Amino acid sequence: MNHRVILITGANGGLGQAIARAFLNESPDNFLWLGVRQRRDAAEKLAAEFPDRCEIAALDVTQPEAWRALVERIVERHHRLDVLVNNAGFHADSLLAQMQPEAWHGVLATNLDGTFHGCQAVLPTMISQRHGRIVNIASLSALAAPAGQANYAAAKAGVVALTQSLAKEIARIGITVNAVCPGFIETGSLAPLDTEARKTMVARIPMRRVGRPDEVAAAVRFLACSDAGYITGSVLKVDGGIL
Repeated sequence: MNHRVILITGANGGLGQAIARAFLNESPDNFLWLGVRQRRDAAEKLAAEFPDRCEIAALDVTQPEAWRALVERIVERHHRLDVLVNNAGFHADSLLAQMQPEAWHGVLATNLDGTFHGCQAVLPTMISQRHGRIVNIASLSALAAPAGQANYAAAKAGVVALTQSLAKEIARIGITVNAVCPGFIETGSLAPLDTEARKTMVARIPMRRVGRPDEVAAAVRFLACSDAGYITGSVLKVDGGIL
């Protein structure tokens, strides 16, 4: 299949941008929908660079009606939707004893509920096509929960479990569902670290370096390609060997 329609959430962040570029570089026939909520400067720059192959869509991933409206818009225009990358997410770290309820609910709403709503929204179209690729961005925190991330680790662990359960439900239809668990990746989330904290972080990584967003994007692109058709329910670590 040459022409593919791809929806990427969290498309304004460093990881979302790298994933989008990976698909744009993969084929001139790929058309991308860039889902963003508030900040959209990077997404707008990418869409301006590829005006015939990108479109920005306002999307609050926590709202199922917003998902339904966007998928309806995409299908009305293209008559298909081939790939969903659930990448939107954020973390609000603190020790559980001090964690505010809004930090708990907000992190779960975006990271876990948003993934649920996205998968549910695209399934009718992918089922009718009898083909589709869903790639959910989880985190190494889902597999080795650190202190201070009870909300984020719980949300991402939920994403992993959701991925594996859904993969079993729809494998026979020709739809694959996989998760990618990035480790320490050079994105804006590492910007607040001072020199000593960064040294400590890098010392934990067997490769002794932080990962690049394009290295995560390469894994996502592979899981979405036709060559990965027999891979579903997998959880792929991109972590430099930490686990």
